[in-house]
Amino acid sequence: MATKQQFNNFEELLSNSELPVLVDFYADWCGPCQMIAPILEQVNTQMKQRLWVVKINTDKYPHLANQHHIHSLPTLVLFKQGHPVDRIEGVMPADALIQRLQTML
Repeated sequence: MATKQQFNNFEELLSNSELPVLVDFYADWCGPCQMIAPILEQVNTQMKQRLWVVKINTDKYPHLANQHHIHSLPTLVLFKQGHPVDRIEGVMPADALIQRLQTML
């Protein structure tokens, strides 16, 4: 029951956000996930007026990973108005990621 409630909260979070939401699906044991963390900090700093960055631990929320077909980590999914519009698997340099996100906003 708690899992379902969290799922509903996640869906509400996506659909009620005025800004696009960049979701980082990650796991604590994932080396590349640790590499992308400072990159996402840069993205958040540079784009905080245009984008909201959210981290979802797939070990704690496997139902969200399954629902969004997360098969490799890290996976970034950009949601606009509650719908996925872009997906990035793996690590990408901050400037390349920002440039890609700007074309989607």
